[in-house]
Amino acid sequence: MNKIEMITGAIGTFLFSAFVLGLAYSISTGFAGFWGGMPFWIIALSVLAMLLYDYWDSCLRKNKD
Repeated sequence: MNKIEMITGAIGTFLFSAFVLGLAYSISTGFAGFWGGMPFWIIALSVLAMLLYDYWDSCLRKNKD
């Protein structure tokens, strides 16, 4: 596997995760409150789980079909 793909994928995953988690935190501590921000938290964590799986599947998994 190409090391550059692994590094850029990790950097992109980290930056996207930081943005989405920061946005979710901002929504929950702002006007919406915790319960108003809960649907966004659920969506954000689901998207991050899909992002991490895709990174693992495309960059870290050893068995390529």
